[in-house]
Amino acid sequence: MSQLYYRRTDNSSYRDRIPLRIVRSESELSPLEKAYLGAVEKGDYASVKQALEEAEIYFKININCIDPLGRTALLIAIENENLEIIELVLSFNVYVGDALLHAIRKEVVGAVELLLNHKKPSGGMQVPPILLDKQFSDFTPDITPIILAAHTNNYEIIKLLVQKGVSVPQPHEVRCNCVECVSSSDVDSLRHSRSRLNIYRALSSPSLIALSSEDPFLTAFRLSWELQELSKVENEFKSEYEELSQQCKQFAKDLLDQTRSSRELEMVLNYRDNVNLLEEESNNDLARLKLAIKYHQKELKLAIKYHQKEPNCQQLLASPGTTSSRAGAGATGRGSSSPASSSPAVPPSSPSATLFAPKSRYGLFIRKPFIKFICHTASYLTFLFLLLLASQHVVSTEPDRQGPPPTPVEWMILPWVLGFIWTAIKQMWDGGRSRDSIP
Repeated sequence: MSQLYYRRTDNSSYRDRIPLRIVRSESELSPLEKAYLGAVEKGDYASVKQALEEAEIYFKININCIDPLGRTALLIAIENENLEIIELVLSFNVYVGDALLHAIRKEVVGAVELLLNHKKPSGGMQVPPILLDKQFSDFTPDITPIILAAHTNNYEIIKLLVQKGVSVPQPHEVRCNCVECVSSSDVDSLRHSRSRLNIYRALSSPSLIALSSEDPFLTAFRLSWELQELSKVENEFKSEYEELSQQCKQFAKDLLDQTRSSRELEMVLNYRDNVNLLEEESNNDLARLKLAIKYHQKELKLAIKYHQKEPNCQQLLASPGTTSSRAGAGATGRGSSSPASSSPAVPPSSPSATLFAPKSRYGLFIRKPFIKFICHTASYLTFLFLLLLASQHVVSTEPDRQGPPPTPVEWMILPWVLGFIWTAIKQMWDGGRSRDSIP
């Protein structure tokens, strides 16, 4: 590229100049149209009404004219949050276009309500071609009003849209082979991936989950797990998906913090779809807590991070009505993965009580979280001690002999080994089932 050298002359002018020209032509506004848009900007209701009435009779101005910033009178009124002007221009059937999306982005609740209740005219109106061209729109085609409202997380606007019966499209899998996904990916793979991200960003909105989900905890658990899985596949948007996953976990924690009494906390943690807690007072198995561990036992550990550290949860877990298997999953955060909970060689002191009499008084005492921790520690230390004793046994190296028979210590180690094998098999089985059951 050649360089331009500017040489100053005696009259302080440049001999070489760069010519400039407007490459994108814009429609020139007439003085009446400039006055019309200026009145909208100032909020002059009388002048705007007079201009609209004269335009309806004499056609002196185009009521859908746009200013140099690409704004119509309706968009100017939305930016200024002037509801009277908005209602006035809507009564003269101006071109609406993306006005609803602009109102949602500006979070003008009154404007959103007016636009939702506005009935479009049956006959077509003459509008500037630039307003009909989607390439000049500020929003991509996949951004719908409910998706944009969920992105802003505005509770009032989301409620207005949900009451109107809107819906969010179901996101397809990353490797979906349907005709729509294949064609969209072939045309523009980046926009296709961004559209999926926009849908998940909307579904992760706390206000949308609270308004539209009958079970917010379950919805947050599933979304958090699904977003964490997507972050491993969509490398380009890994940080965005991880942030949304963390947002769902934080929503579940904040929702739990809203409990005001032990009764409310008990109903939240023990909620089941097929059980009415008001009828079954003795149902105290922490179903929600178990569900959190089931969905997040490997990736998120949601129950450990949030439930165990909450003082009100600790109080409930320590209550007399909560048994060890119910509280043990939340207190230890290991579920069925710890040898103390699933291995037949649990504590040396009381395996029979937990296996054959789990409902007995002694069995319930053994299954308390703290007692389980002590038993598990004692069991593991005993196992290490037996290994130490077995390591002192010297094996004969003569080739003619097959070696001595197992010693009593080695026979004592066998139950622990079988227990660890059973624990690993059960953990893989449970993990596989929970993974397949997640939609």
